[in-house]
Amino acid sequence: MKTNLFHLKGLKYFLILWSTQGLSALGSAMTGFALVIWSYQQQGSALTTAGLAIASYAPYVLLSIFAGSLVDRWDKKKTMVLCDLFAALTTVAVLVLLKTDRLEIWHLYTVNALNGLMNTIQQPVGEVAVTLLTPPEQVQRVMGLRSLSNSLTTMLSPVLATAVLTLLGLEAVIAFDLLTCAAAVGSLLLVIHIPEGESAEEKTGLLRSAREGVAWLGRNRGVLDMILFLAAINLIASVYNAALAPMVLSRPGGGETALGVLQTCTGLANLAGSVLVTLLPAPKSRVRVICDSLLFSMSTENLLLALGRRTGVWCFGAILGWIFIPIMNANLSALLRLHIPVELQGRVYAARNTLQFFTIPVGYLLGGWLVDSVCEPYMAGLSGDTFLVRLLGAGKGSGAALLFLFIAAAGVLVCLVFRRDRRLWALEETTE
Repeated sequence: MKTNLFHLKGLKYFLILWSTQGLSALGSAMTGFALVIWSYQQQGSALTTAGLAIASYAPYVLLSIFAGSLVDRWDKKKTMVLCDLFAALTTVAVLVLLKTDRLEIWHLYTVNALNGLMNTIQQPVGEVAVTLLTPPEQVQRVMGLRSLSNSLTTMLSPVLATAVLTLLGLEAVIAFDLLTCAAAVGSLLLVIHIPEGESAEEKTGLLRSAREGVAWLGRNRGVLDMILFLAAINLIASVYNAALAPMVLSRPGGGETALGVLQTCTGLANLAGSVLVTLLPAPKSRVRVICDSLLFSMSTENLLLALGRRTGVWCFGAILGWIFIPIMNANLSALLRLHIPVELQGRVYAARNTLQFFTIPVGYLLGGWLVDSVCEPYMAGLSGDTFLVRLLGAGKGSGAALLFLFIAAAGVLVCLVFRRDRRLWALEETTE
């Protein structure tokens, strides 16, 4: 038979790009996981560790809105190669500092800021490249495959990073990262052909490009409201990320192994959801899937992280919280691609990145500060017979558990508010 289970016709170059970039992402995630553990061991501070993510996202958010003009006019393949090579150089710098016993926290902040600056270009150009390599009838399947690779990265990176870190050290983790980056660059240079899409005849400046991206969103309020919805979710999710490692590493039932197991369960849940979205047909209502998936996630995982005292409970929460996220992401990406003209995607995605992701560094900063300066001191000052101590436990990590209780309520409230937004539901009327 000429057909197969996945009907992958027309996806040759996408599949090569997807697999090699996914492998490179795995290497980068392993290095990131290992460096989070290293930084927390050095300082023991949630805010210091959260600073790694803040340094990555701040330049990305501040400058993304101006990147659209460059993305729309530059050669996509050459741009991706240069971005990957720059990331490799910063990783080499970390390795040299580590080998000479000079690596400090501020070095990692600097490297992350430089990589965040490069991601300002790399992320939107990657989105456009995927659009150019994807036939319209394959959009749902491609989004599922991308969710699958993200899930595998989430699942495997903590396990592999912990194993390599324990057996061979941080240097070996970084060396693997460099090897996977080399594979991604080699495939782009030697194998992959990315066609150039239609572009506006007039080459606009950075400021005008930014205005065009924002103006398009202003004329398409359903897409804008969806982006604002995700911005609110990202704020809560980044508070979650800032508090997760300090809580699990500090709790009596936690530690490095528990954190790795928890992250692996998150990856397994993502993997299961990715397989489902790859195999299932497009839903009748993408907006409903997005809203319901996020509501279920926010109402389950954060609550179990707050109340749980053992790794098993945390892992069960992670499975409930993440199993529908790949389905949500696939439908969100498909919805955006079906509404945003390909010749404007660079500019619109750049504007989207600023609006949707500016809350991430804010959330990391807020989460780290709340854990170190508010929640942990508050819980430490309570007597052992108070309701919150009986509910959440005592000792270091109980303050982070208190924070998870608050963000569970905040996440549900955000989902319920945006679920009533009529502009979101109006997107269904103009889809396909």
